[in-house]
Amino acid sequence: MSEPVADIAVIGLAVMGQNLILNMNDNGFTVCAFNRTVSKVDEFLANEAKGTNIVGAHSIAEMCSKLKKPRRIMMLVKAGEAVDAMIEQIVPHLEPGDIVIDGGNSEYHDSNRRAEELAKKGFHFVGCGVSGGEEGARYGPSLMPGGSEAAWPHLKQIFQKIAAKAEGEPCCDWVGKAGSGHFVKMVHNGIEYGDMQLIAEACDLLRKAAGLDYDQMAEVMDTWNKGELDSFLIEITANILRFKDENGKHVLPQIRDAAGQKGTGKWTCFAALDYGIPVTLIGEAVFARCLSALKDERVEASRRLPRPNVDASKIIPDKHAFIHKISKALYASKIVSYAQGFMLLREASQQFKWDLNFGAIALMWRGGCIIRSR
Repeated sequence: MSEPVADIAVIGLAVMGQNLILNMNDNGFTVCAFNRTVSKVDEFLANEAKGTNIVGAHSIAEMCSKLKKPRRIMMLVKAGEAVDAMIEQIVPHLEPGDIVIDGGNSEYHDSNRRAEELAKKGFHFVGCGVSGGEEGARYGPSLMPGGSEAAWPHLKQIFQKIAAKAEGEPCCDWVGKAGSGHFVKMVHNGIEYGDMQLIAEACDLLRKAAGLDYDQMAEVMDTWNKGELDSFLIEITANILRFKDENGKHVLPQIRDAAGQKGTGKWTCFAALDYGIPVTLIGEAVFARCLSALKDERVEASRRLPRPNVDASKIIPDKHAFIHKISKALYASKIVSYAQGFMLLREASQQFKWDLNFGAIALMWRGGCIIRSR
């Protein structure tokens, strides 16, 4: 039997899992890495994790034997049946008080159910929203843990140390009970949908009404990012606007204007409808993506109903004043999006008796996450 050496185990060695493990290692924690395809464990240890204190396991039994108690096991696997299947395999190797963490984008009803089922068996379940993408996972994500509150003292040091920092404070705190962590992450993603749609509409006005070229639009975004609109999405929009291919041509106009979606924005809208909360801005952002996917229909509609030929200079005599007004409209709209998101959080908290920590949620969204803003 292996001697317990690891502070936490991470299951799932896709890029997010690998980067989170490396982040934990950098912050002084010993991590046990496991993957369903065990060959990936050896590949990870021989390459990205070479020279670190990271250990590997080739079975769930071996993984659990290497963990200090209470065991802390974090899953980064595909949401849905894969999570339930992995929990089913883990449970026989656990003891009362051990902690199972789901760090994927699970649906919050599933997390509510898993928290209840594991509690009956004496185990702690934590559903943890992780935001910031691959780079965030590596250098500091925003973490939104919720579930069995008894687990938090055993996770707090690890999670707050690996999380992004904003003004010296970790972008991670306890969110609330049961599936609240995944609900908060879902609303975060809904607000992200809204933010991206608002920025897209602002760019459309800068391009078609103010008549700016892509480099000029990037300069505007740079300026906005130094003020009240400072955010990750504004920052990367500036980079995208000025990005050119090997021939020196801007890449953005060459990209098909049809947006995809993973589903969390729609989930936010479903929850809003279920609880009667008018999350209108996020809803319109989701519908805009649906509309963008109807490329052929839009092309035909533009042929039959051509855009009016208008001299923008006669309508907008002061271009600088117009750009300033766009920035103020964008800022006001972002406030509306956040307010609607927190309305939904409040209603869900009341419905499920989650006791959400609203102040902590606002603070943890200042860094690490996609909607990072102040």
